[in-house]
Amino acid sequence: MTAEPDRFASLREALSDAALTTDPDIMQSYRQDWARDPDAVLPAAVVRARNTEDVQAVMRWATANRVSVVPRGAGSGLSGGATAVADCIVLSTELMRNFEIDPVTRVAVVEPGLLNVEVKNAAAEHGLWYPPDPSSFEMCSIGGNVATNAGGLCCVKYGVTADYVLALRVVLSDGTAVRLGGPRLKEVAGLSLTKLFVGSEGTLGVITEATLRLIPQQPPSCTLVAPFPSVQSAADAVLAITRTLRPSMLEFMDRVSIGAVEDAMRMGLDREAEAMLIVRSDAPGDVAALEIARISDACTENGADEVFTTHDPEEGEAFAAARRAAIPAVERLGSLLLEDVGVPVPKLPALVTGIEEIAARHDVMVAVIAHAGDGNTHPLIVFDPEDTDMTARAHLVFGEIMDLAIGLGGTITGEHGVGRLKKAWLPDQVGTDVMALTERIKTALDPLGILNPGAVL
Repeated sequence: MTAEPDRFASLREALSDAALTTDPDIMQSYRQDWARDPDAVLPAAVVRARNTEDVQAVMRWATANRVSVVPRGAGSGLSGGATAVADCIVLSTELMRNFEIDPVTRVAVVEPGLLNVEVKNAAAEHGLWYPPDPSSFEMCSIGGNVATNAGGLCCVKYGVTADYVLALRVVLSDGTAVRLGGPRLKEVAGLSLTKLFVGSEGTLGVITEATLRLIPQQPPSCTLVAPFPSVQSAADAVLAITRTLRPSMLEFMDRVSIGAVEDAMRMGLDREAEAMLIVRSDAPGDVAALEIARISDACTENGADEVFTTHDPEEGEAFAAARRAAIPAVERLGSLLLEDVGVPVPKLPALVTGIEEIAARHDVMVAVIAHAGDGNTHPLIVFDPEDTDMTARAHLVFGEIMDLAIGLGGTITGEHGVGRLKKAWLPDQVGTDVMALTERIKTALDPLGILNPGAVL
C-alpha cells in the first residue's frame, strides 16, 4: 500500500524542528479557547512557532495553498477568537518567549508568548511597572493581550493595552514581516498603523514582537471594601466616586458572585449584601488616605451597610484576588456564557438593573461583576448544557444583554474582543458604513481571507 503523501512536507522543512504537528491528541487542546465555542473543529495542523521566521513560513505556505490560519496565544480568550475552523492551521505563539527590558527608555521588548505576569515581574526587577492587568494576568499572553486590546482592573486610572504599545513586529498574510512604531513616546510619522493591529484579533496579521511602555512602579495602595443593600445603591456610589475622583481600582460584584467567591475562598465576605465595591487608591503619600476617606463618604451616603478600609498591602491584595477569582468561582455553579458589555459610566445603573430584569424574565441565573469605574461589566450567564430549554433561554439572555448595552450607547465588548461569539451584534453597534470600511481594510491586508476567517467579520 502506498503511503499517503504529507501535504505539509514543504512547510515542515521550512519550520523549526518539531514545530508542526498533526497528532490528533495534541491538536485536540488547540481547537478552541476558553470560550469553548461549540463550532470548534479539529485543525488540519498545529504549528508552535519559535520565531518570526516560523510565522513567515506558515503564512507563505498558507497563501500559496490557500489554507486558513488561526493565530493563538495562551488560549485564555473569552470570545471564541481562537476557534479552529475546517482544514486550518492553528498557529500558536506560545513558545516565542524572548524579552528584553530597557530601564533607561522604560520599555520592554517582548515576544508574544510571554505571559502578562512575567512582563510585570521582569519590569519590577528594575523598579518599573507594566499596568495592563486582566483578571487572567497569570495565564494570559502578551500576544493575546495585544490582539484583543485587553483591559483589566486598573484601567479606570491607567488605561488599556493600546495605551502601552509603542511598536509591533507583524507578519502579514503573505508572509511579509513589518516593523511598526518604535521605542519613542511621541511619534506621528505616517499613518497610525501600530494601533490598527492592536485589537485586530489576528484578522490582519500575526504579532511576533511588541515594544511596551513601562512606568515607575505603582505606589502602595489603600483598599476599601463596601457591601450594599441593593445593586442600584452600589451603582449610585460608583457615580458619586467617579464624578470627582480617579481611583486606581473600582470593582463591582453582585450577590451571586459574592456568594460564589465566598464558597471558593472563605474570606468572610458578606453573603447578605446585594452588591459590593472594591476600591483602591494609589495616590502618593497621605493623599491616598484622603482619597479613600472621600470614597468612604460616597459609599456611606449612598447606603453602604458598612465600609472597611486597609492600608495593609497583603490584605488589600486578598480582596483584589477575590474579585479576580469571580469567573472561575461562578463557573462552579454551571456552564457559563461570558459577556463583556460596557456603557458610559453614567449609564451603569441602567445597565446593571436592566441585566437583573432580563435574567428574571427568562429565569436564568446571571452573576454580574464589573470594572465599574470604566463602565465595563461582565455578566456571567449560568446554565446547564444538558437542559435544552435552559440553554436556549441562556442564549436569549446573551443577545438581549448586548442589545441593552447598544441601546444605552455602549459596546458589545470592552476588552475581550468580538471573536466569533459576538460578531452578529457588531453591525448593530458600529453601523453599515463602519462595517464596510472594516471589510475594505481586511481585504487590503488579507486579500485571500485566510487570516482567522469567521472572527469579527
